[in-house]
Amino acid sequence: MNSKIISLGILIFLSGMPCIGQTTYAKPLNKERAFSEDSLLQHIKTLSSDAFEGRRTGTKGGIKAKQYIINQFEKLNVKPLGISFKQNFSFTTRGKTYNAVNVLGLIKGTQFPDTYIVISAHYDHEGILKGEIYNGADDDASGVSALFSFAEYFKNNPPKHSVILAAFDSEELGLKGSQYYVKHSIIPFKSIMMNINMDMISRSDENELFVVGTRFNETLKRLILNLNTSKKINLLTGHDGDDGKESWIYSSDHGSFHKRGTPFLYFGVADHKDYHTPTDDYENIQPEFYKEAVRIIISVFNKVDAVQLIE
Repeated sequence: MNSKIISLGILIFLSGMPCIGQTTYAKPLNKERAFSEDSLLQHIKTLSSDAFEGRRTGTKGGIKAKQYIINQFEKLNVKPLGISFKQNFSFTTRGKTYNAVNVLGLIKGTQFPDTYIVISAHYDHEGILKGEIYNGADDDASGVSALFSFAEYFKNNPPKHSVILAAFDSEELGLKGSQYYVKHSIIPFKSIMMNINMDMISRSDENELFVVGTRFNETLKRLILNLNTSKKINLLTGHDGDDGKESWIYSSDHGSFHKRGTPFLYFGVADHKDYHTPTDDYENIQPEFYKEAVRIIISVFNKVDAVQLIE
């Protein structure tokens, strides 16, 4: 987490006008057919290990993380969004130029292949500062590893809409990866229905997972309110600028989509004592919370994906 046009038919639907869209019921999440919990934990453990040196943009660790993501996408039969998985870009900030890479995969939709849902997480972190490695297990190896779980899930449960699995670079340097993507979208940006962003989803002492963005879209608000949420985790709305809490509207890559007027749902937890410190390590995540959080997010995706748009 950073320190803190759509077609007419889609626009009308997402404004909450039922005369244009109709909703089908999403299938309940089949835990056995969802994803490998062991693989989820192994991915976050690997990505947040010292071998990746904190995954700072442009460093050996960041390049290694990029290749790890590409390798996993290939193993999971995820196709590149473009000619390759890589979307290269560069930028200068604070007098330093960075060469960065977004990793973009595609799962083709079975019913609405020309309408896209972007599921995103950022793979960069702080790197090495004053000789200490900032491994960023929760921030955001947790989100990237969940992208692999989505890819696993789609093997047995193909989505109705096409899905872009986006591992963005340079979030910690000002959301640069997602900013570049929305300005240089490989597919027509107007065909993106919404963004689901995951950033810090693996631990919460309060057992709370927040979903931000429902304030801006009545249809998404209804979907969340009508969701049969987990008995293990409290799924809460808020932090979207109207409840007196710290606003998370632009705290991560969903902010880049929001600026373009794209509906979004951001899943994350409150800052904890290891946030942006060298102690954000795998040993400090909460595995049962994390696994349940990923199941909840997939369930929310199913609700969104079950919406049938009529143009």
